[in-house]
Amino acid sequence: MRLLIAMMKHETNTFSPIVTDWARFDSWGAYQGGDVISAFEHTGMPVGAYIELARAENAEIVTPMAAEAMPSGIVTADAYRRLTEPILEAVARGGFDAALLDLHGAMVAETTDDGEGTLLESIRRLAPNLPIAVTCDLHCNLTRRMVENCTALIGYKTYPHIDMHKVARQVGRIVLDSVAGKTAPVMAWGNAPLLSQTLCQGTADEPMRTLIAMTREAEKDGLLAATVFGGFPLADMPDAGSSAVVVADGDAAQAAAVRDGLVAALWERRADFIYKPEPLRDAVARAAKLTDGPVILLDHADNCGSGGTQDVMTVVEEVIRQGLEGVAVAAVWDPEAVRRMQAAGIGATITLDLGGKTDMPSIGERGQPLSVTGRVRTLTDGEWVVQGPMYTGVRVHMGPSAVFDTGKVKIVVVSRHHEPWDTGVFTSMGILPEHQRYLLLKSRIHYRAGFAALAKATLRLDGSGVTTSDNSKLQFRKLRRPIYPLDRINEP
Repeated sequence: MRLLIAMMKHETNTFSPIVTDWARFDSWGAYQGGDVISAFEHTGMPVGAYIELARAENAEIVTPMAAEAMPSGIVTADAYRRLTEPILEAVARGGFDAALLDLHGAMVAETTDDGEGTLLESIRRLAPNLPIAVTCDLHCNLTRRMVENCTALIGYKTYPHIDMHKVARQVGRIVLDSVAGKTAPVMAWGNAPLLSQTLCQGTADEPMRTLIAMTREAEKDGLLAATVFGGFPLADMPDAGSSAVVVADGDAAQAAAVRDGLVAALWERRADFIYKPEPLRDAVARAAKLTDGPVILLDHADNCGSGGTQDVMTVVEEVIRQGLEGVAVAAVWDPEAVRRMQAAGIGATITLDLGGKTDMPSIGERGQPLSVTGRVRTLTDGEWVVQGPMYTGVRVHMGPSAVFDTGKVKIVVVSRHHEPWDTGVFTSMGILPEHQRYLLLKSRIHYRAGFAALAKATLRLDGSGVTTSDNSKLQFRKLRRPIYPLDRINEP
């Protein structure tokens, strides 16, 4: 058996000013050939699951590309070409029994609004009969082109995404069994006119908890796979929004019936997918009254894990203004500030214009640095290995990093964007998160993978940034309409 295994992952925030060029993929991790095996075998990633399946089949493994970048703006035409060409060239050479692909589902490039669908369509054009397994993120904006150009497609059932290996192994097994003649996968998919907000997609919370339970029950009843996608609402493309896909063993009617039930349930709970904000000043004041820590404070509107610039200082400034003490922040992106701290050295007291280096024209805001005085506590290369349940075993590259200590607030400052989903963002910098009164995290839901067990309380702080949950700040031009809640259709 000969298997093609590849990864192409990017969650594109079309409102983000961050350029998504090839260098951004390369800095996070872009691998080819044997380097893919070295990077991902024995990890908790989908590619790790695919490699595990291939080893069990004694298959020859061909790995033309495995690349991912932190969420950011539209992928450049050059980067998209570099991602897809090695995969397509390998397919064109032929000789594969199946392809096992680790995709995201919300990639928008300069040349296509549907990065994954375009890739799959191109593969199918080159190899019309090639069995193809696809693993997608829970925030996939599912399209007809994706579904019609693969054999079986599945998505994560957890947010934070701690089941990546499990679901990839599931869909890989479905397709390998089809190659062996053991199964005959058929799919049904559909979407709801619902632009669900990411803050309301946590799978431990309602309404996603019930919807995920429905997919698990469907699988127990004999379906090969059932998935509900929350979707990614910050990608201004026609198919953005919530959807479902079901894989049955030869029974198209069964797949369609379950699909219809999942899409109907999404629509029925539509109002529960919309975030309800609170004034920032009030939320921080509530936090100040909490004495039992760690208390997690979420600066969710500046979450680089959804394409945020990670240098908006609105929330940090308010926390400092109200005098909160024992705060650890992860993390502020500011390579210039790191260089200044490196030049000053550990122990030096300096004043920085921290953050605020990036303008955000899509929401009409300019970067505003925060002037802070403090001491340089720590300097590192920003490299560490994830030990927690999300991205387990993967090496993180935050770039040159530092801890800036104002006396009341310790701020992790990084040179590369990184969402704090693992405690290593602090421990690698000499901070023990369990001993802090407050953990201010630029995250939405993924923080739970590493920090939920530590939290005595969690507050969402509604600051500024291009990962805002305030739809009034976003100008959608390509999104299908009408769609809830932008259009109050059939108000529940």
